[in-house]
Amino acid sequence: MSTSHHFKLVEQLEDLQDLPAIRNVPDEQLRCRVNHKKQKKRDISNDLEELAEKEQALTFSYQASKHEKQWLIGSLSDFYHMHWFDDILRLIKGGGKEASVYQCLGNTTTDVDYLAAKVYRPRRFRQLRNDALYREGRLLLDDEGHQIGDDGSLHAIRQRTQYGLQLMHTSWIEHEFQTMKRLYEGGADVPKPYACGNNAILMEYIGWDDIEAPTLNTVSLSPAEAQDVFDRVIKNINLMLDNQRVHGDLSAYNILYCEGNIKLIDFPQAINPDQNRNAYAIFRRDLTRLCEYFQDKGIHCQPAALAESMWLRHGYPIKLAVHPILLEPETIE
Repeated sequence: MSTSHHFKLVEQLEDLQDLPAIRNVPDEQLRCRVNHKKQKKRDISNDLEELAEKEQALTFSYQASKHEKQWLIGSLSDFYHMHWFDDILRLIKGGGKEASVYQCLGNTTTDVDYLAAKVYRPRRFRQLRNDALYREGRLLLDDEGHQIGDDGSLHAIRQRTQYGLQLMHTSWIEHEFQTMKRLYEGGADVPKPYACGNNAILMEYIGWDDIEAPTLNTVSLSPAEAQDVFDRVIKNINLMLDNQRVHGDLSAYNILYCEGNIKLIDFPQAINPDQNRNAYAIFRRDLTRLCEYFQDKGIHCQPAALAESMWLRHGYPIKLAVHPILLEPETIE
């Protein structure tokens, strides 16, 4: 075979410009050499991609355990890559029955110093019981807040497949985010919600540089302060009813107190009184818990009468469909 014939074969191969002059080499070896060069380029490309991924990986100041670190990376990496925050600084609230909360370093995206990231525990580790009590009448929402309507997803949810349980978990979180948006826009004292993912919510951070705002149950109030806070809480409950929402787990443990101001938190169990037949029983429990706290502070209030008058004033019918045993306790011991 002539030398010119070999060069005609080589000219048909890719990356000819990178090949040195080759003479008297079998065609198979030429192809092998070109394939080797292609593989080398692919390896370099893969290395560059891995390097880029490492550079973009979520790293943070908070010293988390190995398991917690993986949990945070899996839950918050998308927010980090979208530049919602620059760092995870510390754990604010851990060991909750449903989620942990972290203080994050803000940036120009929200133009605030800090954000709070509420990161949910995997559903199988959540301690909340009687989910169905609060899910009654709710729409099933996807990770964009849209109602789930396709037959495949609904079948997976009904059959409680792994995929179906994940959809329910996402819907549970999205429901809290949508409730916070609704109430915030309605003028209620709740943290401003910024963004929601499949396992976390980013919201307004309430507190100071190095310490978060305490919950109401941990602060000492004078009688005058207690009365002001009680009046503010009742105003917020009325705003919630105006927006077709009952908190579902309201107590002094779920109210932040910061320099005379309050913020109501933790809304995954919030229900619509028009769509949940257990709404009044749950609402009355909320009022009972709150009144017990404020009664200890010297505030005169009667929870049963207060709950009934507020409920009827907003035009909701009184129904006692749920058995009281389903309301206590809420966590698995």
